[in-house]
Amino acid sequence: MKKLSMKQTIIYLIVLVFMWGVNWPLTKLALAYTPPILFAGMRTLIGGGILIIFALPKYNTLRLKENWHIYLISSLFNIILYYGLQTIGLNYMPAGLFSAIVFLQPVLLGLFSWIWLGETMFGMKIIGLILGSIGVFTLSATGFNGSNSSFLGILLALGTAVCWSLGIVFMKKTNEQVDAIWTISIQLIIGGLFLIGSGSVFEKWSEIIWNVPFISYLLVISIFVIAIGWLIYFKLISSGEVSRVGSYTFLIPLVSILTSTLFLDEDITLNLLMGLMLIVISILLVNYNNNPKINSEKDKVRLRRAM
Repeated sequence: MKKLSMKQTIIYLIVLVFMWGVNWPLTKLALAYTPPILFAGMRTLIGGGILIIFALPKYNTLRLKENWHIYLISSLFNIILYYGLQTIGLNYMPAGLFSAIVFLQPVLLGLFSWIWLGETMFGMKIIGLILGSIGVFTLSATGFNGSNSSFLGILLALGTAVCWSLGIVFMKKTNEQVDAIWTISIQLIIGGLFLIGSGSVFEKWSEIIWNVPFISYLLVISIFVIAIGWLIYFKLISSGEVSRVGSYTFLIPLVSILTSTLFLDEDITLNLLMGLMLIVISILLVNYNNNPKINSEKDKVRLRRAM
């Protein structure tokens, strides 16, 4: 995939951080009108359907017979488990707190990228991972104090982070074998159908309130958060080092907490602020590299690719 310029990267990151930041309070608002699993399925299926329109002209790059297992595994981690656990979990705790725990993901992404993608690991990264774990524990302590939070919600948030991290590493590892837009489209379609099927068994369609607010939330999330958001994120991941790109998403829970405070009247507690501060520091450390030898080698690789 073509390397992004610095200007393009910054623009994409700003758009992504805003869209994925407001996703959490928007989803929380939408859940007042719908069962969680059915909603997770609807928004991912609509998002996938939108992207299919843009993928069809590149039908020859689908290669379903060769790549079906890649689409299936990617869908399992990035859609079925990620959105399924996320949507259910938001019923058990405030959106800002839930998103803050989920966005331990960049730290996990740094660890998994070192294990499976061969990205560099050094002392600062190890310290960062430890601080990140302490930050999550501090955030979780808030959940036990509030009446709207639960231990189950914390576990679901952590599970969401782990599944998303594994899914992104898998996508990066296989991105040379598949076309980006087909990967995202197919995983959304598969995941959406599975979630809708599961929701149809365990939930009731009659419980959905088809009013203007719900339809508005559904369309905004499906189009901007799901379809456009995933395209931008995969483009960023494919054009750069996974753990480095992932580190910038620490701004997403800050946007989520700010918008949740403004529109959902959620509280900002001392534990929440301390936990967020530790996670931000941990992510910065995970992505800090003062090893000139490593930097020099990276520069040589970039130079060879440019020639």
